[in-house]
Amino acid sequence: MTSPKNHFTPANLIYAVKCVIGVIICFILYTSFPQYPFNWALVSVVLALSPDNSNSQAIGRMVANLLGCGVGLCIYPIHLPGVVLLCLGVILVIGMAFSLKLTANLRSALSAIVIVMLQEEKVKHWYVPMERVLCVITGCVVALLLTLLFNLLFKGLKQDDELLNT
Repeated sequence: MTSPKNHFTPANLIYAVKCVIGVIICFILYTSFPQYPFNWALVSVVLALSPDNSNSQAIGRMVANLLGCGVGLCIYPIHLPGVVLLCLGVILVIGMAFSLKLTANLRSALSAIVIVMLQEEKVKHWYVPMERVLCVITGCVVALLLTLLFNLLFKGLKQDDELLNT
């Protein structure tokens, strides 16, 4: 019988702390500026953070979010039914992510396109996707800055974690 593996590693604890700090920062924005859709920053920050602690992965997730936002902004003005536009956006994001070799972060890009393209109102307003893009990017920037900061603060932890797992 094997003993259960300890899931409360220092790296997992740091990931949880990063997520909580990211949520707090974005929640402060959400409550401080209720006229803007910072609820999407909350979604974005938890999607963009990852337990892997890799700076390049954090940047990759941000680039993928920018791809999804960019595609959403480009196709938003097209006059087609919402579900058709959303499907078109998903197809374009997937195709572009494969061609740009962003497949490891494809879920972030797809989340961004959905956030930008969802339309609750009957009349399409040009500023709605722009506000959402800015809020998604805000969440990504918070996640990126937290990743970079925590990697600087705890750069020796990764090496210690590797030693413990060998």
